Amino acid sequence: MRTFDTKAFEPAIGWARRHERQISALSLAGGFAFDSATFGRIDHAITQAVFIVYLLVAGIAIAVLHGLESRPDGRKPSDKTRTILVAITQFALGCLLSGFCVFYIRSASITSSWPFLLAMAAIFIGNEYMRRYHSRLVFSGLLFFFALYSYAILLVPVVIGRIGRIPFLISGAIAVVIFFFFMQALAQLGHERYRGARGQIFAGMVLITIFLNIAYFARLLPPLPLVLTDAGVYHEVKRVGRDFQAQQEEEPPEWQALFGTHAIMHVQKGARLFLYNAVFAPRGLRTRIVHDWLWLQPKKGWVSQQRISVPITGGREEGFRYYTTKTSPQPGQWQVNILTGDGRSVGHVRFAVEEQAVPPATGTRILK
Repeated sequence: MRTFDTKAFEPAIGWARRHERQISALSLAGGFAFDSATFGRIDHAITQAVFIVYLLVAGIAIAVLHGLESRPDGRKPSDKTRTILVAITQFALGCLLSGFCVFYIRSASITSSWPFLLAMAAIFIGNEYMRRYHSRLVFSGLLFFFALYSYAILLVPVVIGRIGRIPFLISGAIAVVIFFFFMQALAQLGHERYRGARGQIFAGMVLITIFLNIAYFARLLPPLPLVLTDAGVYHEVKRVGRDFQAQQEEEPPEWQALFGTHAIMHVQKGARLFLYNAVFAPRGLRTRIVHDWLWLQPKKGWVSQQRISVPITGGREEGFRYYTTKTSPQPGQWQVNILTGDGRSVGHVRFAVEEQAVPPATGTRILK
């Protein structure tokens, strides 16, 4: 019977050892690319199962490597074992962070999601400079806590069917408690190495908690898990059967050629404009969405003309659909901010209004 010869893999293992930091960064990038292509709805059981499996894999890999590195010098893990465990840890954490990034970006514009994206950039940079094992334990542990906290922020609103301050604070409490027990497990597996790293891990944990809370209460984090799936301004919107039917302005070809130009709505005096949107929320979630109609007043800036709050219910794949109206909008620049009840941005629609004596040319659009 032939035996399996591992010597054939030694050159590859040696190469991987020499390029461990680059492989770690590629593992994070690979996880991001994979999750960007595969994740579906946040309230699907398979999505939650994938997140939980990644958390378990990352936590177990960190704990196993810590336990092996805590052994006496003669019983340290081999280079092959160390390289494999580091790659597994980084890939699982990369998949987690990329999945969170996918949902953060879906939930709001880049301007609202920049704190999370900034943290992602810091993670990639930190991965290049955390070379020693002691530093790697601190970095991996804090990265795991960040992933745990981010997942709790996504999960709690889905479970309790609410968004807002209380669910966010519950998310933080859950992440801290679970991470505390994880750190106790690390202490049991290798007390000396744990004792050398716990001060830095605790300080980093406090900083991460402060960072996420500042970002949330400063309204920089998007209103997870809400997603704006459709929004637009129309001359008329009405429900026809299971769909909505809208009258949209037929823009002239010269306007269509202008990339990035806001829509121009031509209205007669006393006419109404309709702001339609569809907002996805997980099944069972109930909240309120606000349409804040703003007009750009000369020399004063954006001035709110009316705020309309509408209750929504989650569960529909394409999002909860509704519209609000504005009668006799003044000529000029307009923006409708789509907000949660506590003022967190879901999205916005920008357009200009021009008055004319004749009705504008419009076409019919079916909004599913």
